[in-house]
Amino acid sequence: MTERPRVLDLFCNAGGAAVGYASAGFEVVGVDIEPQPNYPFRFVQGDAITFITMNGSGYDLVHASPPCQYGAAITLGTNKHRQSLHPNLYPSTLAALEGTGRPYVIENPDARPDVVLCGEMFGLGVLRHRKIELGNWTTPRPVHVKHRGRVRGWRHGEYFDGPYIAAYGNGGGKGSAQEMREAMGIDWTDDRDELVEMLPPAYTEWIGRAFLAQRAEVG
Repeated sequence: MTERPRVLDLFCNAGGAAVGYASAGFEVVGVDIEPQPNYPFRFVQGDAITFITMNGSGYDLVHASPPCQYGAAITLGTNKHRQSLHPNLYPSTLAALEGTGRPYVIENPDARPDVVLCGEMFGLGVLRHRKIELGNWTTPRPVHVKHRGRVRGWRHGEYFDGPYIAAYGNGGGKGSAQEMREAMGIDWTDDRDELVEMLPPAYTEWIGRAFLAQRAEVG
């Protein structure tokens, strides 16, 4: 039996990225400094950067989603006074990934936008644009498709309807936990705090399949 390729899922949260990679054919190991009781695969609690420095070279692909609060739009705007509470882990994560010499993926607001993914590309009920940086491998950048309408909710005192929910924050017409599950294609957790942090699995299934196709091409 051919062994499945292995992906290391850093800053893994409850496993949105992990389920996508598993669907693409990977064996997944997740690492997070916080307990993740809903993570659906093998989980190691610990510091992600320390773990990758010690173990990253043993994986076919390393995925990292360092916390995005530092560079998130709400932190740069409404909550700018709180930015100092959120360390920017992108530089140290990038350095650790480069140190392994392995192919890697970084999903973060500061990431180089080698690939930009949007829920509409996969027919999802969220937009959730995400910048993806690729290291030691590459794939053609997909075309960003036109949105079908607005994100549902209140904006500056006016309510707008639309085909997408806001999968973040509270109030103002934001999506419920059940709406987030349905919109992002997630069925193994209903914890709203986990859901607002998660990547839709369709994103990493696409990335995983692109990586495997590129690896097959180069032999």
